[in-house]
Parts: sequence; C-alpha cells; structure tokens
Amino acid sequence: MRRAGWKISDMFTTDECRAVYRAIFERRDMRHFSGGTVAPEVMQRLLTAAHHAPSVGFMQPWRFIRIASTSLRAQLHALVEQERAQTARALGEREDAFMKLKVEGLREAAEVWAVALADGREVHVFGRRTLPQMDLASAACAIQNLWLAARAEGLGVGWVSMFDPAAVARLLQMPEGAEPIALLCIGPVPAFNEEPMLQQERWATRSPLETLLFEDVWGQALRK
Repeated sequence: MRRAGWKISDMFTTDECRAVYRAIFERRDMRHFSGGTVAPEVMQRLLTAAHHAPSVGFMQPWRFIRIASTSLRAQLHALVEQERAQTARALGEREDAFMKLKVEGLREAAEVWAVALADGREVHVFGRRTLPQMDLASAACAIQNLWLAARAEGLGVGWVSMFDPAAVARLLQMPEGAEPIALLCIGPVPAFNEEPMLQQERWATRSPLETLLFEDVWGQALRK
C-alpha cells in the first residue's frame, strides 16, 4: 500500500536501507504473546504487504482466514497438540527435549490467521508446469512480507505448521483443493529474542553462509 506522497524510486536512502535490513535480521518466529489487540488499520497494512508479494505467473495463490471465534481457536489448538505429540514420538531420543519447547501461541496472540493455498490452482500453468510447488513458494513469500511488516510495526508473528492439513481444512470449511499451510499468531509480544528461539534453546544453530554457496556445480565452493 503506497502512502500519499510516495513515488517509485531507483534507490532507497541509507536510513531506508538500514530499516529493511533491520527488519530482516530482527524478525523472529515468536511463541510468547502478550494478548492485547492489533488495530484494524495495522492489520490491514500487514495483509496489504502480504498481498504485494511476488507470485509465479502472478497467480496470487494465498488466501487468509481470520480466526475470530474462541471456540475455533481452541479446536485448532487441540489439532496442533495432537500433531505435537506425534512429532515428539517421531523424534525418538529428542522427544523429552522437544516437549519442553513452546511451539505455538494460539491462545495468547491478539490475532490468529490461517493461510491457505487456493483451490483451482491447477489452472495456473505459467511457471508451474514442471515446478507445481511454486504455488507454495509464492504463498511463503506473502507470509514473509507480512512477517517483516509486522516486525517493523513492533508486532510478533509465529508460524505454526504443526497440524494435519486435512483436519484444519475440514474445520475451516475450505473447498476441495484448498490447502492450509500456516496458522499465523500475530500481536504484541513481551520482547523479541536476541536470536532465534530454537538456537537460543540449543535445538539447532544457523549454518554458516559459506557452506551453502556453490559455483557452477553442486558442491564446488564459491570463488572469492
């Protein structure tokens, strides 16, 4: 959403560039929320940012459902808890450590939104004939746009993906072919973590960038 007086320019100012990078580096997957509310105009800005994400073939596959019902929130939480227990068992020796992690904020967040891929996506062939998963990639870009905008607004976002998609689709009465990919918890948070929560909890660490960069062929180090 372009504000009055904005115009397209080739370059950002130094301060504008710093703000973009700050949002990227300080974005966190939040699990602890402080309740409260998100002003409607702020939520609209976040959704507008999401809707301006790139999408392959300009298919715009994302759909957003606001979960306003406390009963629906409770049912979604129950579905997440079911999958959480199954995930813990699948982790074997890390089961106990996993169960100590907080994986969602569905009951505490000011806003909860389900994000889904739209039904009828098969009609979009442009860019998807050999890579049909580009619908998911496009929707992920929309979520990232919302996430960065929320961080700039001082709001936390938590992406919950621990659920049976068929069960969530039934609960939210999605049409056949629509596919839920995220439950987004959005709202004020007590504080933003200095580092990602899973790194802070020593569950995993960020890989060094240089180990992920190749040149010409897979596995050949990038020349400096």
